[in-house]
Amino acid sequence: MQQLNANRTVEMVLPNVLGYERIAMACSAAFAQLQGLPPSRVEDLKTIVAEASTNAMEHGNGGRAEAHVMIRFERMPDAIKVTVTDEGRGFDNTIRDPDIERIIENLDAPIGFGLFLIRNLADDVAYTLSPEGGHRVEMRIAMQP
Repeated sequence: MQQLNANRTVEMVLPNVLGYERIAMACSAAFAQLQGLPPSRVEDLKTIVAEASTNAMEHGNGGRAEAHVMIRFERMPDAIKVTVTDEGRGFDNTIRDPDIERIIENLDAPIGFGLFLIRNLADDVAYTLSPEGGHRVEMRIAMQP
C-alpha cells in the first residue's frame, strides 16, 4: 500500500484472488474513518469497494491468476472517491437492476447484484476504459449523508 498527497490518497494493488477484496474493505474502512466519514457511510463504502473489487477479479480480469486489481482511495473536499481498475475490456454498464422477487422464486439467475448495490449506495458512479488499458470504476461517497 502506498500513501500519497499528505494522507489524502492511498493506493493498493491486489492479486487477482477472490477473498482479497476483504483487504480492500478493511483499507477502505480505515481510510474513511481517518478522513472523518460518518459511520453509516463507512459501511456503504465497504460494500461498494467489496463489490467493485470482486467484479474486477471475477469479470474484468476473468479470474486470471496473473492479473491484478488496483484500488485508489482519495479524499476530495466533499467526498471520498474510490477508483477500482482491472485489466479487462469493460462491460455493458446498462445492465438492468435485478428483479429480487424473481430471483427469490428461482425464475431468474442471481446476477447483477454487485452493480445494483454500487449504483444504490454510491453517490456517483462512472465506468470508463483506462488509457493505460483495463476498465475503471470510479465511485464517490459524500462526506455528509
